[in-house]
Amino acid sequence: MNDELLPAIEIETARDPDAAVIWMHGLGDDGRGWSEVVPALRLPQALAVRFLFPHAPVMPVTLNNGMRMRAWYDIGENDLRNRADVAGVKRSQARVEALMARETARGIPPRRIVLAGFSQGGAIALYAGLRHPERIGGIVALSTYLIAPESLAAEASAGNRDVPIFMAHGTQDPMIQFRWAEASRDWLARAGYAVEWHAYPMPHAAVAEEILAAGAFLVRALA
Repeated sequence: MNDELLPAIEIETARDPDAAVIWMHGLGDDGRGWSEVVPALRLPQALAVRFLFPHAPVMPVTLNNGMRMRAWYDIGENDLRNRADVAGVKRSQARVEALMARETARGIPPRRIVLAGFSQGGAIALYAGLRHPERIGGIVALSTYLIAPESLAAEASAGNRDVPIFMAHGTQDPMIQFRWAEASRDWLARAGYAVEWHAYPMPHAAVAEEILAAGAFLVRALA
């Protein structure tokens, strides 16, 4: 794996930020796609946050006939159990860990770092966040699912057993089925995680109400 940090768009809501949100985009998108979300979150001015919107590497995606696009991992089959290339997921996990380490080196402790993402990016936020050795501030997982839930018990970090998790999903999502998200939520709940769950009548997308709820979650997580 390339040791260089992933390129990312950085947005600071105030001078000298003391918190960071690393927000991963979905399949075929890039960091620009979600960088416009910051004003819509309506964070209070007193909350000084550095947002990072990294660009995933470009790779061929099997489910899309091998077309090359930005992706956090390859997708082999359109089913929950065999969807994600776990080796690729682990490579992206390492890249996210490198971004987190850079933020820590900049003076932001892990408890002030939130991992967020949409679709593939949300899956990486869950995967990396639940396995990070030190307690982080929270996880925001939008229109996504839990990768390799059967391995979570063995791989989960004890430090993040109480990490707050925000999950939201569209009931009309044709790409990542709503029942997959519900199953992921239920798996996390059975494992003892506290999940704040939201469902909206939308496809594979985001709506203003959802973004405002995510913003409120960030305020609580970083208070």
